[in-house]
Amino acid sequence: MTGKPDVDRRHVDDEADRLARVALTWLAEPGNRIVWHLVQAHGAEATLSRLLAGDIPEAALRTAVLTRSGLGDPRRIAEIAMGRARRLGARVVVPSDGEWPVGVESLATLELDVAGRINRDVRPPLCLWVRGSRPLNDAFERSVAIVGARAATQYGMHVTGDLGYGLAEREWTVVSGGAFGIDAAAHRAALAAGGCTVAVLACGVDRPYPMGNAAMFEQIADSGLLMSEWLPGAEPLRHRFLIRNRVIAAATAGTVVVEAAARSGAVQTMSRVVSLNRHAMVVPGPITSAMSVGCHELLRRYPQTRLVTSVAHVLDEVGKIGEYLAEPARGRDHLRDDLDEESALLLEAVPRRGALGPEQLAIKAGLGVRTVLRRLSLLEMKGLVVRRDNGIALAPSGRKAVGA
Repeated sequence: MTGKPDVDRRHVDDEADRLARVALTWLAEPGNRIVWHLVQAHGAEATLSRLLAGDIPEAALRTAVLTRSGLGDPRRIAEIAMGRARRLGARVVVPSDGEWPVGVESLATLELDVAGRINRDVRPPLCLWVRGSRPLNDAFERSVAIVGARAATQYGMHVTGDLGYGLAEREWTVVSGGAFGIDAAAHRAALAAGGCTVAVLACGVDRPYPMGNAAMFEQIADSGLLMSEWLPGAEPLRHRFLIRNRVIAAATAGTVVVEAAARSGAVQTMSRVVSLNRHAMVVPGPITSAMSVGCHELLRRYPQTRLVTSVAHVLDEVGKIGEYLAEPARGRDHLRDDLDEESALLLEAVPRRGALGPEQLAIKAGLGVRTVLRRLSLLEMKGLVVRRDNGIALAPSGRKAVGA
């Protein structure tokens, strides 16, 4: 026996499961808590049959399923969608596939958000639609999301460009939502660096939204990935952006918010990032900018958030321990930096103009005369002071050292 019938049977079972997951995603919006738990307990095919039979424990879901199923047979609609995807060069990825991004499974643990509200539509995806040749798990293995305002300022666009380019240059995938403003700047910077970028959409992967970014989406499909939970042709309805944001938060190692108004999708995304214990990073902005109000409020509200201002800061957060070490910011070096304490005191005592004798310097610096004479030799060797007929004076380099 070759075992081929068993292989064929597994293939049929896998395809039936895939079809049922697509149909369920069409019947109920992705992330639905009840649908996900039923699939986990009974499988996708059994759950689909149960919902179509009206055996639904919640009135709102029962109404949604009844309304949708009245538009057509969910299984047939799923078959048509999968055929459309194949013609488009897209594919459906399910949890049993090797390329499934395992990070999204952590959404199963999300019960309450950090403000104590019930999270309803935040369960893991049942399936994902993908355009692009790179495996999903490979793209998300080293990934950082960069999100922010659509009405971004020049400051926000500049910072985003630096972050997106720098991360992609270091072989980190840049993930965002494909919108105007910060999202688009992040994607374009990664493309410019020749790196991988993933656009997580709130509509079908065949329906570029916004249309103004259509050319960018084609570039992303060529070298990165377009990903969505919704069937091809699905509209970008407003509530879908909030559902979509949970996937961005869960699939990546961390999220950077560059600019965000007080009430924005980026702020909501960060609440998910914090709840999932991912790296939460925020770029500060001018306190006079309405586009930085949300960023500053995130830093105030969540102790887990980290202020970042550069690629080095982001990598310091998301990299393995010791992989990246961001140098602390410091000013330019001064000639006095390597002086011992007594020499520094003596240098400060030397007048910026004119000269003083050793005895006067000793009084002014609070040091003994013998100590002053020893330290003066050191300061002379460093070119910080010079001896004159009327005493000790600062050399030109000494004036720089004391800030004259």
